[in-house]
Amino acid sequence: MAFNNESNRPGAFHFEPIGVIHTPFTDRLSAPRQPAVAAEVTGEIELYPGHNYEHALEDIATWTHLWVLFVFDRNEGWRPKVLPPRSGRQRRGVLATRAPYRPNPIGLSAVRLDGVDGLRLRVRGVDMLDGSPVLDLKPYVPYTDSIPDAAGGWLGAAADPGPRYEVTWSDDARSRLAFVEAQRPGLGAAIAEVLSVSPHPQPYRRIRLEPDESRTLSLRDWRVRFTVEGLGVRVEGLRSGYRPAQLAAADLAPELELHRDFAHHFDPRRSEPPA
Repeated sequence: MAFNNESNRPGAFHFEPIGVIHTPFTDRLSAPRQPAVAAEVTGEIELYPGHNYEHALEDIATWTHLWVLFVFDRNEGWRPKVLPPRSGRQRRGVLATRAPYRPNPIGLSAVRLDGVDGLRLRVRGVDMLDGSPVLDLKPYVPYTDSIPDAAGGWLGAAADPGPRYEVTWSDDARSRLAFVEAQRPGLGAAIAEVLSVSPHPQPYRRIRLEPDESRTLSLRDWRVRFTVEGLGVRVEGLRSGYRPAQLAAADLAPELELHRDFAHHFDPRRSEPPA
């Protein structure tokens, strides 16, 4: 059936989220562009009670991977042309990409299912923002969902275009990371996945060149100092993205307590109130 004018278009559809996904990514600039780029980053899908979803989840634990349909709920409008990370700075039609700026802001990601606890599903390989509404879950069926001879479109023949950088950590950076991950796991995997794709400044990646030729990645509310040599990336430092005055406030917000403890442990001067 051809639609020759607006009057022939079907009416709008209304969907209610079945739940929400919890991830480490709080802003669009820190989120990976594909779930494969964050293969070890964990998250949790929480379905809403009172809808018989307990029964809908029966047998889902027998699958190792799931498709998650979710909403890009923090997008404002859509863009006909976008600049994907691996497009060589050439804009592409949004429907020929997996960019989030779509006419209907619906995302589709494959995740690994680690376990099911009631209405909560533990998953990894997440690339969604924390709090993204979930519309549906479907099992990933290997013999139908995997198409080995599928063409790669404008990406070309490579399964994973572009070089993959090897990320290593200095002892000091590793110690700082361990302190953070004792309370909030997942930061190290997120840092490594971002830098392994490209450690260079891009419009979609918050990386700053420093006067000493090192670089700083802003990932969520953390600042990561690193150096690049060839295809090697070495993380040299990790610090809070909050200013000392913010961390010294008497009425410190609960979400900043980790940052204050971190600064007090590693950078005492950053946790002291201004004179």
